[in-house]
Amino acid sequence: MNPSISLIDLAAQQRHIRPQIDAAIQNVLNHGQYIMGPEINELEAKLAEYSGVKHAITCSSGTDALMLSLMALDIKPGDGVIVPSFSFAATAEVLPCFGAIPIFADIDPITFNLNPDNLSNAIAAANSTQIKTKGIISVGLFGQPSDYHRLQEFADKHGLWILDDAAQSYGASWEDKPVGHLGEITATSFFPAKPLGCYGDGGAVFTDNEQFAEIIRSARIHGMGRERYSYDRIGLTARLDSIQAAILLEKLKLFPDELKQRQKIANRYHQSLCDVVETPQLAPDATSSWAQYTIKLPHSASRQAIQENLSAQGIPTAIYYPKGMHEHKPYAHYPIADGGLPVTLECCARVLALPMHPYLDEETQDIIVSALKKALTA
Repeated sequence: MNPSISLIDLAAQQRHIRPQIDAAIQNVLNHGQYIMGPEINELEAKLAEYSGVKHAITCSSGTDALMLSLMALDIKPGDGVIVPSFSFAATAEVLPCFGAIPIFADIDPITFNLNPDNLSNAIAAANSTQIKTKGIISVGLFGQPSDYHRLQEFADKHGLWILDDAAQSYGASWEDKPVGHLGEITATSFFPAKPLGCYGDGGAVFTDNEQFAEIIRSARIHGMGRERYSYDRIGLTARLDSIQAAILLEKLKLFPDELKQRQKIANRYHQSLCDVVETPQLAPDATSSWAQYTIKLPHSASRQAIQENLSAQGIPTAIYYPKGMHEHKPYAHYPIADGGLPVTLECCARVLALPMHPYLDEETQDIIVSALKKALTA
């Protein structure tokens, strides 16, 4: 048994910076500004600098980051938005909250992200039901950004906006541009398991657009205007609290080095496993934050048996995601791209996530690799 192996080892990171975290939290307790304290402005300035954008606006979760972004984009009831079905629920669920309509599109079998060649099929499905498509929510799944060049070409051709859902890909880049600066507006999550995570819920929106930034800053505090108790719009309670900002400031200092470690671990997995499973591949112009390390098992393999085999040895695994969003009851009536979503369905049947975090040592990684290889031949 290997009881010390974790899928995502947050405790190892915490041991590394516990004194700094304790001091940062104590500082918030001392000044007592628990909501919108000085740590918020400091964190936003550092995130904007890291991402190369004018505005980084923190908020209470990655889902709220998506909702605030859609408010800035002036989403309306009945608007159609192309989204991948192979994604976490938040990508799609924010749209019906505004009365908008998710249009599910298929993914690329290598990157797991929206396939630009399938977007026309999504437009066709929307047109056949008289849905006016207004935008695209791209997702940098498992850490790798979408092919932003081709997505933008398609968006420009059809007059669409793009919202980058970077809940998993913050810290990565495309064509040497950091996530957060790839499109006009980007949303990310600081959920604890993310590459840059706090100790609760948190998120941020990134943009160079001054109007978007003004709307988002207002909407995250109930739509408040420049004066207190003066409201310019309908808003949310979507603020990040000061303690979470203080934690993120400390973790941001480690982030660049942790990203390098994640890449090193991904390289070792690939070298060890590429001959027995389909390992994730990066596009030539992309880097990844490696939020997860997701392989595709052989068609003949029993995923359940492999998971049970590894679990018996104390090795955790996960399935992101066992079903496409279009297969879940609340989303089953929304349109899917013409021709269906065959790649999504195949990935749902074959994917398996292995332990991935910056503190995964080589000895433990070798144990995981050896156990997986044996399980594949059992």
